[in-house]
Amino acid sequence: MKENREMHLAVLIDGDNIPYANIKGMMEEIAKFGIPTFKRIYGDWTKPQLGGWKGVLLENAITPIQQYSYTSGKNATDSAMIIDAMDILYSGKVDGFCVVSSDSDFTRLATRLRESGMLVIGMGEKKTPSPFIVACDKFIYLEILASSDDKDSDKKSKDKEQASVQKVDNRLLNLLKATIQDQADDDGWAFLGEVGQMLNKKRPDFDPRNYGFSRLTPMLKSLKKNFEVDERILDKSNTRHVYVRARTK
Repeated sequence: MKENREMHLAVLIDGDNIPYANIKGMMEEIAKFGIPTFKRIYGDWTKPQLGGWKGVLLENAITPIQQYSYTSGKNATDSAMIIDAMDILYSGKVDGFCVVSSDSDFTRLATRLRESGMLVIGMGEKKTPSPFIVACDKFIYLEILASSDDKDSDKKSKDKEQASVQKVDNRLLNLLKATIQDQADDDGWAFLGEVGQMLNKKRPDFDPRNYGFSRLTPMLKSLKKNFEVDERILDKSNTRHVYVRARTK
């Protein structure tokens, strides 16, 4: 996965499909990948259910795009986002896109953007259908992102995050073991950075935070029955390089 803080990103948010409480965590997460040069949110702002967004748009310099619902039961927001995404793509001003939605209708858009060499980051709730998730280079669940600096809201966010933590099951263990084996040397050791990159290629929604860990290293250390972790200092700068291998029974 390409990851560069100097990348220019277009952030397109489906306002009809995403809760506004996640906005702070979303923007902080996007900043890890690059500079959000386009920040737009789409919706029918005449609808009262979007009223909660209005207070956070100015704080985050997000431009609201009005899109009326021309026909009952049809989502015109999707079409507006897709048209704008293609216009931005052909402008040549960005290196990647962040599409924020839990709607599988953006699957083809994500695929098309990747075909054009764009980095595509998806963000949505855990209800997001699998086709949209796998169409992205990286997909991040909103449930793992903090929502506010306010103590009460922060506590609610943490409670919600803990409630959504997934269990490490045999499927994940097999994925970890297979990925380590793919990157391992003759002694079975693999550089953790390369393992993490390969995990994201195999499963765009893989994130240690989904399992209650801040990073991959503490996650693997907690699975000591299955994996060995070795931190090595390999140069004069005292930089630690983390290696991991699967235990053999």
